[in-house]
Amino acid sequence: MNQSISSVAVIMPAAGSGQRFGSDQNKLFTLLDGKPIWEQTATVLRSHRAVKRIVMPISDRDRDYFVSVGAAAVASLGIELVSGGAQRTESVGAGLNLVIDDPAIELVAVHDAARPLVKPGELDRVFERASQTGAAILASPVTATVKQTLDEGQSCRTIDRSTLWLAQTPQVFRPSILRQAYQRHRGRPATDDAELVSRTGAEVALVECSAENIKITHPGDLAIAEALVNSRKQNSKTTNHDE
Repeated sequence: MNQSISSVAVIMPAAGSGQRFGSDQNKLFTLLDGKPIWEQTATVLRSHRAVKRIVMPISDRDRDYFVSVGAAAVASLGIELVSGGAQRTESVGAGLNLVIDDPAIELVAVHDAARPLVKPGELDRVFERASQTGAAILASPVTATVKQTLDEGQSCRTIDRSTLWLAQTPQVFRPSILRQAYQRHRGRPATDDAELVSRTGAEVALVECSAENIKITHPGDLAIAEALVNSRKQNSKTTNHDE
């Protein structure tokens, strides 16, 4: 990693609900390898030498949890809590307001709290690319055949997948670029921060990452994440044994 990149602030939105996960509480409270998903994600981020601040937008209904059950982890990981909003853009905007005037911050990264499996090397690469270009996101190339239908499945056509990528996180920007995108945002729906930045005319670079960097959205995703965690543990044991 480029040694000149020394100060990254991460905004980790955590104000969602457990609706798609089939839970009556925030899915991020679900345990993964013995720890809540949000804590696993924050631990990976905090372990990276360039990450100096982690801001986590949360919903008001979850605040009691984070100041009681999750208080010790919040403190040990140095997480700054801020009230999020009903929409993702509102939550990211709240986090951005907290870090935008910090002169020490060189890059702002937005990373899903439900993506605990991002790899340190992937963080290295996306941070470095963003420092060079001003805006970069992790993404994985589409490998399956892609079909498009215009009549609710009655017919379809094949889409050329050679130029298609699945956007992931973190999505990393120079603070001024992300601030401009949010200043120009007028409520028009956007699926991610890269889309908001692209609307300003700025180019967003793609940095290839593993398809293992999944977002835990449905119960089946948790089972996949558990399997990946166990696989990484076994690989680590084998590597250490070989050494």
